[in-house]
Amino acid sequence: MSVLIFVETQEGKLKKSAREAASYGAKLAGKLGTDAVAVAVGKIDHSELATLGQQGVSKVLHEENAKLDHFDSRAFTKVVAAAADKAGATILILSSTFNGKALAPRLSVRLKAGVVTNATELANTEGTFTVKKAVFSGKGVANFTFATDKKIITVNANSFPIAKGEGSAAVEDFSAGLADSDFGVKVLHVEKAGEGIPLPEAELVVSAGRGLKGPENWGMIEEMANLLHAATACSRAVSDVDWRPHHEHVGQTGLTISPNLYIAVGISGAIQHLAGVSSSKTIVVINVDPEAPFFKAADYGIVGDAFAVVPKLNEALKKYYANN
Repeated sequence: MSVLIFVETQEGKLKKSAREAASYGAKLAGKLGTDAVAVAVGKIDHSELATLGQQGVSKVLHEENAKLDHFDSRAFTKVVAAAADKAGATILILSSTFNGKALAPRLSVRLKAGVVTNATELANTEGTFTVKKAVFSGKGVANFTFATDKKIITVNANSFPIAKGEGSAAVEDFSAGLADSDFGVKVLHVEKAGEGIPLPEAELVVSAGRGLKGPENWGMIEEMANLLHAATACSRAVSDVDWRPHHEHVGQTGLTISPNLYIAVGISGAIQHLAGVSSSKTIVVINVDPEAPFFKAADYGIVGDAFAVVPKLNEALKKYYANN
């Protein structure tokens, strides 16, 4: 028995979420007295995969196939299932990303495994195998106990710290024997949504809403994000009127993110928006309305006009970085 971790890559590099999943899987394997094995798909150097040893992974199975450079849930499912069989894995760890959420149900059917998504803590293996996860759009938590021999867990972003050891994982070339019929999607063209830090990977996020009154006022938000090396985000109301691109929309109907710091400027904090950001480690709210619902969820709040507060914060950040 071993623990298998599916690690996601992007442009030849391991994603932050991949290292979080690897750290989770290796820690769980240590509790169970077994090995942590990872499976990677697509073009990526062995030297990059070997660094998963720093997170506690002992071996990486690498399926490099030009057709796998773009995600295809049908093909990826076959690869991960084959890797689980090769590694003798009864526990499979994935990230709670778009790809992870697409793979988990397919793998559940193929492997006859139970699934718990959005895990927020390391599984409790004493007695029953129980996993704590976020429920009700992040407003609560619940404990789920597996009733199956094989288990699949997806790990919520920023819920588990990345281990930083000094090990090096052995990397082994691996093939699942894919056929043309295993591919359900043909990618004709890829267009990036934008430059900068992808929102799901960002540790710091600066977000704004209708309180900015128009797209012409977003310069101070982008300036703050640049100063903090943060990603930018927005509320649904803003993306709906095309003030900001839709890939920046966070909330129940947009992206769900869990950064270490989320700064919300001019956003009232409707429950639909909170559903996408409530698992952030620290929330800072800037709003002119002292009764804005967002203040109830905030760790820190500033009651004031964004057009007065944000420029002052940006100047303070410039002075801080100039002296440090």
